[in-house]
Amino acid sequence: MNTRIFSLSPLSFISPSPYEPRVFDDPEQAVEALIELYERNTKFLNGAFGALAEGAPITGRYRACYPQVSIETTSFGHADSRLSYGHVTAPGIYTTTVTRPKLFRHYLIEQLDLLMRNHGVPVKVSESTTPIPLHFAFGEGAHVEASAAALSDIPLRDLFDTPDLNNTDDLIANGEYEEVPGVPAPLAPFTAQRIDYSLARLSHYTATNAEHFQNFVLFTNYQFYIDEFAAWARKLMADGGEGYTAFVEPGNIITPAGSDKPETTIAARMPQMPAYHLKKEGHAGITLVNIGVGPSNAKTITDHIAVLRPHAWLMVGHCAGLRNSQRLGDYVLAHAYVREDHVLDDDLPVWVPIPALAEVQQALESAVEEVTGYEGFELKRIMRTGTVATIDNRNWELRDQRGPVKRLSQSRAIALDMESATIAANGFRFRVPYGTLLCVSDRPLHGELKLPGMATAFYRTQVSQHLQIGIRAVQKLAAMPVEKLHSRKLRSFYETAFQ
Repeated sequence: MNTRIFSLSPLSFISPSPYEPRVFDDPEQAVEALIELYERNTKFLNGAFGALAEGAPITGRYRACYPQVSIETTSFGHADSRLSYGHVTAPGIYTTTVTRPKLFRHYLIEQLDLLMRNHGVPVKVSESTTPIPLHFAFGEGAHVEASAAALSDIPLRDLFDTPDLNNTDDLIANGEYEEVPGVPAPLAPFTAQRIDYSLARLSHYTATNAEHFQNFVLFTNYQFYIDEFAAWARKLMADGGEGYTAFVEPGNIITPAGSDKPETTIAARMPQMPAYHLKKEGHAGITLVNIGVGPSNAKTITDHIAVLRPHAWLMVGHCAGLRNSQRLGDYVLAHAYVREDHVLDDDLPVWVPIPALAEVQQALESAVEEVTGYEGFELKRIMRTGTVATIDNRNWELRDQRGPVKRLSQSRAIALDMESATIAANGFRFRVPYGTLLCVSDRPLHGELKLPGMATAFYRTQVSQHLQIGIRAVQKLAAMPVEKLHSRKLRSFYETAFQ
């Protein structure tokens, strides 16, 4: 018989001692204060849960809140407007809740330093009124429900705060947030709980922890690219790394530079969208994610990677060539997108244009030249630039051809796939520089379908080159000054100060 008695009467809140707000004119000290406060509050929740699970008496409901950072400016004076972020445009109080400050330490220091220098004001670290859900206090890899067997007779949400999806949205990033008089304006595009939600999802979908993700991300829709990337990265590690420090595979299996085998060999459950990370100091390395097929996967993974505020993401996958002049193995550099994927219709209307970003386009074209040896006019032999159409129906060929083919022709599309426009549109939506370089793997309008033998030969000869082009392109982007890569064309009328 369970002897624990739980009263249905309201319980009073038990919280850590109040935190006295602190003001800083040094960004590193401010971030250290955020780390200290966050770790204090998550340790409080973890300790309370552990004590209850071991049979401690229930004396109240446990609550601890996220830390927050704020600035206040009273001037309309213009900051350095050459930057696309790092400043606010009007007097007022601006604030954001913060989670996992150790993970975001470099990012937070950079953002706060820009604000302090651009506006000549200090920042304030305090405790917000937004509760930390117990699930997120445990961090990645925790299984709260499995650990709560001793509390099975009591609803967990009666004792702790749990994730509240009513307050986990993209209103700020979507430009739909409406400021309330007397309430501080948002300082960052994502709230702490929105970030925590995505960090948990990333671990689930990719089987790697968020700390391993790098600032330059490649997406692909074929496992062949993953196999090639893993083989190249393992050899790179065995040869010393050439500036890269480690290679991480699903299951957080780490091979450090200078080693020809991983530190652990525990086999991981292959996740829905496995991620592989070639790490470099300052998260300046490369992450490659196999997103599989379809716009739903493309939206899902970019929704979550976006909270890490990467510097760029690129799609390198296969497509259907739509022009008779194209051949299997030719490259397509997307300059525009036709969006028939539909998964972003509620967040980003289809009438919003998705512009090509000059810095990314130049990096991709230059990488193609260097890897293939073609230059200038000769490059047109193997690469075309133009519109890529993205659809949500893999078997579009089976429909009445007058519909899709007419639209594709009117749009001047040169290639068709199921992911690229989604990734580009979410990059536009989340202010993450984006680009697309596809490889023609079939030409359904011209009778060239992928047959087993053709596919095997094609993949064997083309995947390695295409992947090396993608790697070369992100290396070029990584070498650019950050202020050059983050274009102002991705910023709306009313933007948050954080990148």
